[in-house]
Parts: sequence; C-alpha cells; structure tokens
Amino acid sequence: MRISRPLEAGRRNLLRPAIIVAVLALVVVSGFFYLDRDTRISVATEDVTVTVPAGPGEPGTVAIDAELYFPATTPAPAVLLAHGFGGSKDSIAGQARQLARDGFVVLAYSARGFGKSTGSIYINDPEHEVADARELVTFLAGRSDVDQDGPGDPHVGVAGASYGGALALMLGGTDPRIDSIAAAVTWNDLGQALFPNYAQVLAGGSKPATPPTPTAPVYTGPGVLKRAWAGIFFGVGAEPVGTRPSTGLTGDLCGRFAESVCQAYAQSGITGSPTPELLDLMRNHSPAPYVRNITAPTLLIQGERDTLFGLDQADANAREIAAGGAPVEVRWFNGGHDGDAARADSTIRAWLGNTLRDDDPGSAPFNYALQGPPNEEGQIPSRRMSAADYPGLGGNAATPRTSLELNSPTASPQTIVRPPGATPGTVSSVPGVGSALSSALTVAGLDVIGRDPPGQSAMFSTKALAGPLAIVGSAIVDLRVHAFAAPGESVLFAKLYDVSNEGRRMLPGGAVSAVRLPDSPDGSPVDVRVTLPAIAYRVLEGHHIEIVVGTTDQAYAVPLNPAVFSVDLVGAQLLVPTVEGATAARSVPLAPLFGIAGIAGALGVLIVGAIVRSRMRGTADADPALADTPLVVSALTKTYSNGFRAVDGVSFVVEHGQVLGLLGPNGAGKTTTLRMVLGLIKPQGGEVRVFGHKVTPGAPVLSRLGAFVEGPGLLPHLSGIDNLKLFWRTTGRPHEDAAFDEVIRIADLGSAIERKVRSYSHGMKQRLAIAQAMLGLPDLLILDEPTNGLDPPQIRTMRDVLTEYAGGGRTVVVSSHLLAEVEQTCTHVVVMNQGKVISAGSVRDLVSAGGPTEIRVDDAARAADALADVAGLGTVIATDGDSPKLRIDLGKVAPADVVRRLVDAGVAVSSVASSTKLEDVFLALVHDPRATREPEKDLAR
Repeated sequence: MRISRPLEAGRRNLLRPAIIVAVLALVVVSGFFYLDRDTRISVATEDVTVTVPAGPGEPGTVAIDAELYFPATTPAPAVLLAHGFGGSKDSIAGQARQLARDGFVVLAYSARGFGKSTGSIYINDPEHEVADARELVTFLAGRSDVDQDGPGDPHVGVAGASYGGALALMLGGTDPRIDSIAAAVTWNDLGQALFPNYAQVLAGGSKPATPPTPTAPVYTGPGVLKRAWAGIFFGVGAEPVGTRPSTGLTGDLCGRFAESVCQAYAQSGITGSPTPELLDLMRNHSPAPYVRNITAPTLLIQGERDTLFGLDQADANAREIAAGGAPVEVRWFNGGHDGDAARADSTIRAWLGNTLRDDDPGSAPFNYALQGPPNEEGQIPSRRMSAADYPGLGGNAATPRTSLELNSPTASPQTIVRPPGATPGTVSSVPGVGSALSSALTVAGLDVIGRDPPGQSAMFSTKALAGPLAIVGSAIVDLRVHAFAAPGESVLFAKLYDVSNEGRRMLPGGAVSAVRLPDSPDGSPVDVRVTLPAIAYRVLEGHHIEIVVGTTDQAYAVPLNPAVFSVDLVGAQLLVPTVEGATAARSVPLAPLFGIAGIAGALGVLIVGAIVRSRMRGTADADPALADTPLVVSALTKTYSNGFRAVDGVSFVVEHGQVLGLLGPNGAGKTTTLRMVLGLIKPQGGEVRVFGHKVTPGAPVLSRLGAFVEGPGLLPHLSGIDNLKLFWRTTGRPHEDAAFDEVIRIADLGSAIERKVRSYSHGMKQRLAIAQAMLGLPDLLILDEPTNGLDPPQIRTMRDVLTEYAGGGRTVVVSSHLLAEVEQTCTHVVVMNQGKVISAGSVRDLVSAGGPTEIRVDDAARAADALADVAGLGTVIATDGDSPKLRIDLGKVAPADVVRRLVDAGVAVSSVASSTKLEDVFLALVHDPRATREPEKDLAR
C-alpha cells in the first residue's frame, strides 16, 4: 500500500457538511425520479376473451384468455405479446405494462392449453396456435384504440421468447399484416434442437465449404435426444398437481398435450431416437418452413448461456429471413434458458419503438456479449461488443476464421469406451443452470461439472496462446472415428474447454455437440466434420484450448449398450471463428445524468475545499529541526470505544539509513501504532512527524512514505507489472517517477513480473506487495509482518530485499514476530508490550546488555590479567584447556575496546561472540513486570 492522500477520521469533520448536502440532494433527486415513475406505473387494463375455431375439421371453439394494456394516448400501435412454454398471460404482465408505458396497446394472452385458455397444446401448430394468433390480430383490427394501416390491417408487432418467440416468427411468416417481429431465445427447427447431430460426413475425403455465418452447422439427420430438456419440456404439459385425472390411460399420459403430439413423442422419448413422423411434426411446428416468407423487420435475440436452443438456431432463422429479403438484426446476450432470459426485454422494447412508432429499424449491427473465464468470486465477466453487421448474412463479408494446430497428448488414435449402462456419465451441464453452476464449481476447484470419466474421452489440445483469442461462433474440427457399436448406437459428444495455466477447465456456455455417426457396414472408419457449440468467449493469453470427444453425457439419451471408439484427428486443425467488434456504448438517461452531475459537482466543491484546507494546515505545521529525521513518534495514545487502551504513550525516533524492527507479542499495539504513523487512524494523544511534518489526514509529506499494512489488494487476473502500473496510476504521479525497473530489481521479481498474480506463490505475492510499497522509492518504508507465511528460502530473499533497499540511505520500519530475522536484518529495535515501549536501541547494544560475551584467545589467564583494571567491566571468567576463552559481562564497555586492550597486551583473539540471542532478551523483557514502567529511558536516537 502506498500512502498518498488518505481520507478518514481526521477529515470526517470537514466532510460532514458535504455528506449532508449530498444526502439531501440525493433524496430530492431520487424523489423526483420516483414520483416521475410513480405517475406512470398505473396502466389501464381490460380482461378479454377471444373465441377462436377449435381447428380444421374440429367441432366447437377455444376460448383464449387475454388482457389488454393501454397507453396514455390512443389510438396507438399494437403489440401482440406471447409467453414462453409453461407460462401464461400473467407471466408476461410486467413486460406488457412496460410496453404500454412506451405508448403501445398491448394484447397479452395465454396460448391454448395454458392459463385459463381452453383447448389442448399442439406446440405452435400452424393450424392451431398460429391460427389463434392470426385471429388475435383480426381482433386488434376491429378496435378503434389501435392504429390501422387499412381495413382489417392493424399497425401491429409481435414479440415473444422461447415458445412465444417461435410463435412470433411463424405468425410473421404466415400473416402479412405483421409490421415488426421480436423473437428471443427460440428455435428454428424443433427436431434439430431436441435431437441435434453436429457431424457432417466427409465423403470421399472431400471437405465441405466453411459456413459464411459465425455458426451454421449442417444438420445431417436424426441426432441424440436432449433427454433432460425434453423431460422438462413435455413434463410442463402434464396434468397440474391436484387436478382430477383424465379419463383413460392415454389422457393421463398426455395431460394437456394434444394426443397427436403426445403419441408422436412417446416412442422417441423411450428410445432416444426420433421417428420420421415426429421429425416431420416438429419441423412443421417450427419457424423453419415459414420464416423465408417474413416481410417485416425482425429482431432475433439469442442467449449465450442456453443448452436448449443454442446460437445456431438464431443463425438458421437469420439466414432464412435474409434470404427472403426482410431486414433482420441479430443480438447475442449473456443469458438464455440457463441464465436470465428477461435481459432481452429492454432490447425488445427499443426495437418495437424503432420499427412500429418510428417505422425505421435503422442499421442492423451484430451485438454480442464477449464472456471470459470466471473470476475469483465465480462471476463470469462479460463485455458488450458490437460489429457493423452479422457476418455472412446477405451481402455481408463471411466470418473470418483462425486455424490452430491441435496435438494429441497420447499415441494416436485414442481408444475410448462407453461402459454398460453409460454409467458413470459425464455431467456437462444441468438444464436451467448450465454454465453458471459450472463456473461456480470451477472457481471452487470442484470439477464435478465438465468432469470426463477416465477412459471415456479423447483429448486434443492447442499450445498455450501467445495472445488472447476471441471465439465468436462455432469452432470446427475434423475427426476420424472407428466405431465398434450396435447399429444406430454410434453416439459421441464433442466440446471445447478453456484451460488456464493452473489447469482449471472452463466449458463456455456449458454446451456440448452431440454426434450420431452413420453405421459403417464394412467396419471402416468414418471421417466427419464436427461443429462445436457456438460461443462468444475470450480465451486469455497463456491459456490453451482442449477439444474433448466423450462417449457419455447425462443430459442426453445415451445408448446403454457398451461400445468402443477409436478417435483421431483429420488435418490436426481447429478452425475458430472470430468477429471484429468494438465495445458497445450504453445510452444513459439524461435526467438522471444531470441529477448525478449536480450532486457530484456540489460534493466535489466541498471536498476540494476540505482538502485544500487540510493541506494548508499540514504544510504550516512543520518543525525545521526535524527536517532530516525520517520518523519521530511522540507520546502516542489510542483508546478504543470499549475502553481498551491499545497504545499508551509510545515514543521513538528512527534515523536515516536505519532498519528498525518493531517487536512485541500479539496485542502489544504494534499495528495500531503503525496505522497512526501512516495517518490511517487518528491518535487521541501525542503526534507523529515525518521529516519534520506533522502527520495529519491528507498531509503532503505522506507521499514520501511507502507502506505494506494488512494486505496489498493485488488483482489476481492482472500480471505483476500491470498491478504495479495500475496502483501507480491511482497516485496521479508521473509514470517516470515510479522507478519500476529499480523496484523490480530490488524485489528480485525477474520474469515473474509478467505472469498473472493468480499463478504466484505466497512468497512472490509478498515480494510484489513490497515492490508496490517501494514504488517511487520513498524515503521511508513501513512494512507490517512482511514475512508472514514464508518458508526459510523466501525469508532469506526478503531479508536481502530490505537490506538492499535501506543500503541506499533510505529508512525501513518493519514489524515482525520472527526475532531471528530481525536480529539479522535490523540495525535497531523498539520493543512494545501492553501498549508501551519497554526497550529501544541498537540490536548490538540490546543483545550485549542481555548476557555475557564470549572471547576466544590463545591464553585465558594472561587475557584475564590484561582486563583486570578496565573500568566498568563486569565479571570476567577465564577457561583454559584445549579451547581457551573468556566469558565477560561487558557492562557499558564496547566489545571493540576489550579486543583492543587484549591485542595491546599481546593476547591473540580468534573470535568474539555474544552468547545471548535477541529472542532471549525479548522474552526477558516482555515477562519482566518492571519493564513497562519507564519506557522513556530507552528512547533511541
């Protein structure tokens, strides 16, 4: 930590007026915005029931339960709002109110089979649910409060998410009266979405053309059932809990689903393979056959955290709509069925405003959220990016792709097995949670999500990346697979991992690509192109990419029979899509901006005034006689609110070039004293002077002081040098004054300074923290327990760092419990106990005063005679024999004077050593009840 201009206790009195003004201003402005919003909260509504035909050739009618929301002024454009699967008109009431406040007449309704609407669920059948929506448009055409483009033709847009999003696209493709479409997190072909197959056979060794859009897999036939999602999807349509069972077994099984839909899915749900009848039904109940007929401007919003309907589904819709000539805009956002789908609501509102009220869709940029590996808190960082257009759409340039070399860590090909019962199986994601849970467990070091059981997966990896790489779309890899499996059971799962320097594996989006290989009658291997899950993800420098091909995944209907696969690369290349984008700007409401600016301006004026007054006072309070003395602590006292007296009359002086050790047991008051020295807390008595200037909050002289107290606050995702540069920038001082090279050299950080801090050992982090305190080469450096948690070699390195720093004439104060290190590193010590200084002086004097000194000589008796008349010398004990020596109580006589007397008397001296260690002196002092009474006698200069 570097002390520059602290704002704490001493300035609180100065800031109280500023805080009061700021709070009052905030209350007034917040009240203004609250009242402004409150006047708009009340939206007039009307419950309506629209009767529609039951269906072609079916008797009776179906009652659609709906609700109208009215804007302040009518007539106005209308919006037909559809809900997601399992929802009703009530689940979209909040969105409907917001659209009404935006000036639209909104018709929110419950689709047949949901809420209070009657009828059965056909899953967006063109002759049932889509026909119902056309009837609702006709209903709006008969209302005088809705703008009309012509007889029977209301000015209307349609919006929805998931189930409602598919309905919106299908309605737009079958009803030319629709003027705007907004569809979020939905599908293109439901059969492809629920039974995906991302493998394309490379016939005859030829390779297909690379798709022009970021994610455009070629669907090659029935794939593998997303059993977990399908169970949720079809389970929603079951009879509600507590209702009277339907008559007959079929009714019980199908619940609210139409029997034709129920029966089509039943067999496929058991086998995991779709029947041709089910695929035909699902395609006909999807946007795919109809979106090319859309003429209205269309917004497609798809989630990057969505293992149900991936980004490739929006890509397919966009390609078809663009081929039909309608304007289309694509947005990817950090959400989806595994995240927060509601994030798309504000984008839909803006789109409908532009296309219905202004009749101008504007430009069609491609916006996406570029995500990265989770941070230390488990949060996934996300940056909004914008490109000029969606690559490969219409006349747009194709998506650029980067080729990365893949390598196999073992001999190729790799053999993998599917165990009987497909157990244990890989857990790549959990429906509805997906990447969020994966990220949290990755940070916690628990690799349950994304863990690949041994023997079940083949792995290919790139080298460590020389720079960051943004993957925007679907990567492509070519594989050769030799399958030994029952007919129709050659199923594999491919995925892309981001692997950090520490080996943490992140599965972006939590998604995998399911692959069902064709049977090979002659038993020969099959070459396939595999399209990996579409993502928008930034792989960091130094990380590498792993492509894993596994035999199981618990989210899918995996065949239960055992199988063996041989997997190898074809071409050893990974094609990665990249999209050049810039950080997207966010619009800021002007009224709140002006209010915030006013508050900030008023508060800023008061704070600047307080700082100026504080600096003027700090500059005036200086003692010229102490201008060359780094630190003078005089009679400091500090008592906390509970009555505990942490510091009681502490005084000491630190001179130029000294390395002073502040010693004391836990609770002695060392850290409290240092915090007062640094101006972090205010003493209740006494004062601190640094180079003659009294330390007060914000005193300019604090810029001559560097400190490491209670943790450095290093950012783990930045390199060491970036941490230092970021910290120095916060001081506002010129870059060239930091002395980065000198500080890095003294701290002995070497090439590690370029590595991310999260990869540092504890000792490296401590040295980086001290380097941070050394920035600018302050004249006074204060360190609190810098050797905590270090091993002996790291402690030795730290000792060298401190000694070299002080060797340039600078001063160091270090608090430590390691007495042996203090004895070897420090020139002077101050010993504290119970909040008081109990001893102070040079290490040599303190140690020599604590016990006898041993001098080895050639003749002990003659040496004792030579010292007999030395004034002030204590007891002298001579020991003859093989190793003659003297044990002397030096008293106040310097060891050098004793040695000189012996040499003058003709006695040879071979060594001088104290038999007392600093630890012995320290323990004697802190356990001596008399030692706390007269600290002023030991004030050291």
